[in-house]
Amino acid sequence: MTPAAAIAELEALGDAAKAAEMAAYHKVDRRYLGVANPALDQLSKTWRPLMDVEERVALSAALWDTNTHEARVLAAKLLTQARLRPSDQSAWALITSWVPDFDAWAVADHACMAGQKRLVWDPSRVDEIEAWHRSDHMWTRRAALVITLPWTKQNHPKPQELEIRDRVLGWAATYVDDPEWFIQKAVAWWLRELSKHDPDRTRAFLDAHGDKMKPFAAKEAARKLV
Repeated sequence: MTPAAAIAELEALGDAAKAAEMAAYHKVDRRYLGVANPALDQLSKTWRPLMDVEERVALSAALWDTNTHEARVLAAKLLTQARLRPSDQSAWALITSWVPDFDAWAVADHACMAGQKRLVWDPSRVDEIEAWHRSDHMWTRRAALVITLPWTKQNHPKPQELEIRDRVLGWAATYVDDPEWFIQKAVAWWLRELSKHDPDRTRAFLDAHGDKMKPFAAKEAARKLV
């Protein structure tokens, strides 16, 4: 699958009216084709078996560089897989290289979902995420929470998983008075997911920091607590 052939298939699925709606919704100046997410899912499922990891990494890099909305989403989907054999290092390097380009939630979240798989495969990579929470780039700060969401989900976490959970909560604590809506929303998202599996830690965080959060975020963070 060449980049030109991939873009041609995407363009064939496009809808000009839907593309205009998407551009108005996302409010980011890039090309939109008007391809729905289920169609992108199907393309990624069809293409993945046709390429080895390095071929997929090369195609994903080329798709990302087009700065087309659907191409960037598809670039991430091509690398969203639990296991990448024989090595996932090139995929991880590519995903993290995209982070400075993040400028909208949909593309960023798809890239972070691909990154989540790579972090779970090698949790030591959380060390590389550490600097993100201090970035001047708001989307990078947000990505530090979105990409680590898997550590909200363990009901019986192992010691390493608890260490990462507490580490990310420490990052979140530095965000609580951040005025950016997307940062507040990300903190709330992380805490809401954590509350389903670790309500005590969630309550402790909100007791310590909830009064500094925006009211909507504190309310959302506590929504699943009983």
